[in-house]
Amino acid sequence: MPHFRISEAASLLGVSPDTVRRWVESGSLAASPDAAGRKVVDGAALARHAQDLAARSHRADDGGVGRSARNRFTGLVTNVTADGVMAQVELQCGPYRVVSLMSREAAEELGLEPGSLATAVVKATTVIVETPGGTS
Repeated sequence: MPHFRISEAASLLGVSPDTVRRWVESGSLAASPDAAGRKVVDGAALARHAQDLAARSHRADDGGVGRSARNRFTGLVTNVTADGVMAQVELQCGPYRVVSLMSREAAEELGLEPGSLATAVVKATTVIVETPGGTS
């Protein structure tokens, strides 16, 4: 079973190590000492915690609208390039850069400009999964 150090868990969840330590201290995320005496979080427990966080976040911002797309990335618009009928909109969603192509009219109607808060809703037919080392 994989285990993650506090800093690794924080990076995976997009929060600070102090936030993960508070979750451990409050009992909402279990941690145990590794062979070197450092606190580590069980990978399965971390995955469940990530799902719980995502579910709470999804409920908080769904606006009562049902949707089939589950991949939602909220962030800041960093660039809008519009010409003719199309616009390219770039968002920085935590450590992830998300780029969307849309009509210029849609970008204007949404008021998208650098510094705007926006959510990219992604529905993909192909998702590629990689693991470190690529072993199975």
